Amino acid sequence: MSDLSDDRAALSRRDLLKSAALASVAVGTAGLWSPAIAENISAITQPDLAPPAPAARATMRAVPFDRHETVRVGIVGTGLRGRSVLNEFLGIEGVRIVALCDVVADKVQRATKMITDKGQTAPAVYTSGDHAFEQLVARDDIDLVYTATPWEYHVPVMLAALAHGKHGGSECPIGTTLKDLWALVDASEKARRHCIHMENCNYGYNEMLVNRMVHEGVFGEVLHAEAAYLHDLREILFENRDEGLWRRAWHTRSNSNLYPTHGLGPVSWYLDIHAGDRFDYLVSVSTPEVGLSRHREETVKDKADPKWKERYITGDLNTSILKTVKGKTVMLQHDVSNARPYTRHNRVMGTKGTFEDYPPRIYVEGPGVAESWSPIDSWKTKFEHPLWTKLGAQARSGGHGGMDFVMAYRLIECMRQGLPPDYDVYDAATWSAPMPLTEMSVAKGSAPMKFPDFTRGNWSTPRSA
Repeated sequence: MSDLSDDRAALSRRDLLKSAALASVAVGTAGLWSPAIAENISAITQPDLAPPAPAARATMRAVPFDRHETVRVGIVGTGLRGRSVLNEFLGIEGVRIVALCDVVADKVQRATKMITDKGQTAPAVYTSGDHAFEQLVARDDIDLVYTATPWEYHVPVMLAALAHGKHGGSECPIGTTLKDLWALVDASEKARRHCIHMENCNYGYNEMLVNRMVHEGVFGEVLHAEAAYLHDLREILFENRDEGLWRRAWHTRSNSNLYPTHGLGPVSWYLDIHAGDRFDYLVSVSTPEVGLSRHREETVKDKADPKWKERYITGDLNTSILKTVKGKTVMLQHDVSNARPYTRHNRVMGTKGTFEDYPPRIYVEGPGVAESWSPIDSWKTKFEHPLWTKLGAQARSGGHGGMDFVMAYRLIECMRQGLPPDYDVYDAATWSAPMPLTEMSVAKGSAPMKFPDFTRGNWSTPRSA
């Protein structure tokens, strides 16, 4: 990759490097659970107010990638999720994995073998500690930095990547505080590089099908949608490996919707968020915490286990109502602590009909149509998304029913063809914002909390086709 252009190098690169360094120092010097990483959310009284725009700010909306014949990728975090997405990248033409980083050398070795087994040259590896990602992003032969680390590291890795002129793609949530989300927006704009939330659920078969139906007017005027992450993770959260080593800790520090993006990303596309509408405010309530405490009682028999010192504060079920500036509503829910079948709701309701997922079913009014649900199969021929028509057979052999492959393929396609990404840093920040906003609302007795306008007023233009 060529050096940053002179007009950015004088100011933007220096400022971004300083921001990235400060963020990473907080991780490395204060420990994984340092309060320095997270802002004091209760002190934020006006989250709807945008900080002053940086000098010479220019939007990243609809900014195309430079064309890349080969997309050179560096991956930070090679655990279960990192290796899963690595596997998707390895199945896409025009991708070369240049470098890997993880604090656990064994995980990097497993990822390296995946790469060499596919006939690629062994990547450079960085395993020296919490700051090793800084060496990876400083390389001059990387176009895209992808991170699948614990949540605390998403922002430091993305800021460092942007500071070195790399595009960034992060697992969810991309950030956990409004301060960090604004930092990502500003850094992306300064660097003129994309910082995207790699939200695989936007590329699910049903989500892409329904999105086309919504925009073809099948459901009439859409008024309401529902999104959720309802997933029994109790066993995973209490494991002594992988996500069990860090994800459960969030339940000791935030009474909020900890994972809003899987449901909210697709729904945002249905409602044309940042393409003619935007989220205005939310109100949020949480039930008492019961599930994790009860699971500990039933499964952790050793009273000397450090888990018994933990105090869980995240309410089992968080329910929020979001309203857009045009008056549309969204119900957003989160529960990972109780016995339930998996669902993201994925519901959309309009003046002529409605769709509900898990299981998928549809009702559209018409002559002779009874008021009952029907299967969606008859709608697939007309509304199946072309990416799924093209990639379906290959995609379904990959992760999460195929959505992971379609997500990775589409990103690489945009980079190779010089297209704008399907979503940008403003979407990333907005989809992650309910985490701090719900915490504030719950703490303030379900008070309405304004969504920041991360686009700074640039949300009303429709997306390009």
